[in-house]
Amino acid sequence: MKKTLIAIALATTVIGGCGMFDASNDNSNKSTMASKAELGSFGVDLSARNEIVKPGDDFFMYASGTWYDHYIMPADKTRFGAFTGLAERSETQVKEIIDDISSRTDLNADEQLVADFYQAYMDTETVNKLGISPIQSTLDQISAVKNTEDLTKIFGEAWLTGAKSPIGGYMWFNRLNPNQYEMSVGAGGLGLPDRSYYLEESERFEKTRNAYVEHIVTMLSFAGIENGQVRAEQILALETKIAQGHWPREKKRNRDLTLNQVQRTELAKQYPDFDWDTYFAQSGYKVPQLNISQPEPVKAMIALVNSEPLSIWQDYLTFHTISGNADLLSEDIYAANFAFYGKELSGQQEPRPRWKRAIGEMSDTESLGFAIGKVYVARFFPESSKLQMAQLVENLRTALGQRIDGLDWMGEETKVNAHAKLAAFNPKIGYPDVWQEFDGVTISKNDLVGNIKHLRQFFNADSVAKELKKTDRNRWGMTPQRVNAYYNSSFNEIVFPAAILQPPFFDPNADAAVNYGAIGAVIGHEMGHGFDDQGSKSDANGIQRNWWTDEDRDAFDAKADQLVAQYNKYEPIPDNFVNGRNSLGENIGDVGGLSMAYHAYRLSLNGKEAPVINGVTGDQRFFLAWAQVWKEKRTEKSMLNQLRGGTHAPGRFRAQAPRNHDAWYKAFDVKPGDALYLAEDERVRIW
Repeated sequence: MKKTLIAIALATTVIGGCGMFDASNDNSNKSTMASKAELGSFGVDLSARNEIVKPGDDFFMYASGTWYDHYIMPADKTRFGAFTGLAERSETQVKEIIDDISSRTDLNADEQLVADFYQAYMDTETVNKLGISPIQSTLDQISAVKNTEDLTKIFGEAWLTGAKSPIGGYMWFNRLNPNQYEMSVGAGGLGLPDRSYYLEESERFEKTRNAYVEHIVTMLSFAGIENGQVRAEQILALETKIAQGHWPREKKRNRDLTLNQVQRTELAKQYPDFDWDTYFAQSGYKVPQLNISQPEPVKAMIALVNSEPLSIWQDYLTFHTISGNADLLSEDIYAANFAFYGKELSGQQEPRPRWKRAIGEMSDTESLGFAIGKVYVARFFPESSKLQMAQLVENLRTALGQRIDGLDWMGEETKVNAHAKLAAFNPKIGYPDVWQEFDGVTISKNDLVGNIKHLRQFFNADSVAKELKKTDRNRWGMTPQRVNAYYNSSFNEIVFPAAILQPPFFDPNADAAVNYGAIGAVIGHEMGHGFDDQGSKSDANGIQRNWWTDEDRDAFDAKADQLVAQYNKYEPIPDNFVNGRNSLGENIGDVGGLSMAYHAYRLSLNGKEAPVINGVTGDQRFFLAWAQVWKEKRTEKSMLNQLRGGTHAPGRFRAQAPRNHDAWYKAFDVKPGDALYLAEDERVRIW
């Protein structure tokens, strides 16, 4: 079972009452920078452009084409772009922190945990000597399975052992009462990125499935299992049946379908033939109420638990226990796992350096991420950036409020509710007000797997202790050093960790147009999630309910369908298209976020025209900043993973979102006949 207090559904890029916009207090509108911007002379890398490409034909390549044509992907990457570059900066900063801690002897309790964990991860001599032995007790438990009760116990403690389970649960919020926690239960258990990898009949996916079988054979051999080929094929056959029972990803996004509450006392009646008592006993949750997010798939998984031979489930669990812990085991096991999941599945040619893998493991919210983040903020995040960001958030809030007033497709009754939701937006910027404490955590210098288990047990106990209490609204779903942002519909909050508040997203010395086009549009994106096709189903208090009139909802859905059709036409790989329905929430966030940010930018000018800098107008700087946030280069296999397993359109197409905005056409003289040109009635204007 996966357990967590906040398993945020992350939006890969990024506000909320309304007051009058006061341009006299808008320090973000600086046409003359006090100090030099980090990128170029005003915050955009003009050398990355390919000016041979017409902006109206391919705005991504116009904004970043020279960079794209000349950038060589590092062997340890499957993707590189603005997010990746900034994440690497964050990793380097965190390493500086850990190196400093490791060199000292006067450590406080949290610093000692960090130093000991890092030492255990980097001690390859001990890790290699231990081999597979750190997970042997779990493998022995799997081998000893005699009945479905034994099997259910192992499924119930997958959160601790790193194995997989066809039925997964995590602590989330009651969507009808966000002040309460409830257990969310759904179907899981796949080893490949998406059900389509199992079910689609094509040469590409057939090759992947064959490679997966070979990989399973290799991993089973580490446990001394013989006749691996036959057993691996049986595991693939089992996972194919699991995939057949899963909903498509676009269906799993639909909050109307995924709200299915049931009292614990009624669970066995509605979902019989599964030992729920044994399952939940492995984590200790009392679970008075649950939400079954995928009813039919959960029933399908229960049927498989009861119909498939125990021996195949044992092999399945053995494989996934080894694979799921490979990062923590000897280098030969890690290398074998990387050969498939890194190289074969994603096109990554070399593993990431071990120190980066260590930092990745330590930076999670349910690891030592907040212990490190507290130091990160003190060392690398100036309070001035938080204040400027807070001001930008309020400017975007004002802009969206004015845009809601101007919507011709929304009636007054719905507008009242939309304004109430906007006014209730709670922005969290930089770092949490209350830091995670680690009292009671035990970390050893020479027991890496043990350290992981101790942290999982610590956070599980913390979650169990809180499940019957009022929800903790101080809790963050990301650490400050994470380059990302998110919207949490249950709390109606938008969250921006410190690490994303750096160039190219935010630069206090950049031109105002650049900051509005980059971090401003990211702020707008996260605000947009509160009003996208799914976020719009929750009200100002985070309660899932319909606050729309039927007429207004129909008008919104028609515009959303128009955007789905637009993105469905993008074809990054031959015969593999963007899934406009699955990525709809993110695409509404991008298109709407740009509208909000541009509106706020124009307000910030207080009726004046922006100066031309280096031959680039203010509007051009705004849209170039957006496009360069989404510059990226990735392997084809990584692109396929994104198309089939992700919820975001690839960066190349996110950069094209301005084609829905009139100002972009004027700024770059885009005309009919240009590849990206949309007639005015085809441009999607939602927010």
